[in-house]
Amino acid sequence: MAANPPGQALPNRARVAILAELEKERKRLLQNPSMNTAGGRSSMKDFRDNAEQQHIAAQQKAALQHAHIHSSGFFITQDSSFGNLILPVIPRLEPES
Repeated sequence: MAANPPGQALPNRARVAILAELEKERKRLLQNPSMNTAGGRSSMKDFRDNAEQQHIAAQQKAALQHAHIHSSGFFITQDSSFGNLILPVIPRLEPES
């Protein structure tokens, strides 16, 4: 093959340096299994769960404010397996004797 023109010597050196760095990174990732894609997926899952929790918290706050404005009752926020964002608090009254 013909020799590279003088103007292309630098790009070839840069390409070799990049390839060497990529090879080094590949070896490091192969030696450290905790940094593989499973770790990346779990961090994405954590991010998604955190964003979902923040969204639910914002919905709970809005529902709680709406309930306090439009009702004379008392409400609390609580995680519910039925999807309720807020729950009414009903006081226990002692029976009259």
